[in-house]
Amino acid sequence: MNSLTPFPGSQAQAQVVMFHRTELNVILSLYGRMVAAGEWRDYGISALRDAAVFSVFRRTAENPLYRIEKRPKLRQKQGEYAVYGMEGQVLKRGHDLRTVLRVLERKLIRSVD
Repeated sequence: MNSLTPFPGSQAQAQVVMFHRTELNVILSLYGRMVAAGEWRDYGISALRDAAVFSVFRRTAENPLYRIEKRPKLRQKQGEYAVYGMEGQVLKRGHDLRTVLRVLERKLIRSVD
């Protein structure tokens, strides 16, 4: 007669992957330079169960130009950070975020006439 029904969602919440403050500082520093250069206009951050994703857009209604992903499960294998292009191709992957983001910084370097 005293059977209790557990409240939905009362179990321990599943852990999600997020960027740390130091990682976000590196990413947002690059983002600010690219916005100042007129290349990027918007961004979005997603926190998923197995990955954290920072997406960069040229315009709000488009597909992302680049996705910067953090996947901690790949830390011992290919590296936990990766940069993906618009079509989903891997542009750079590695263990150090600054090194991985250099592939995007090359877009800032232009010849001066």
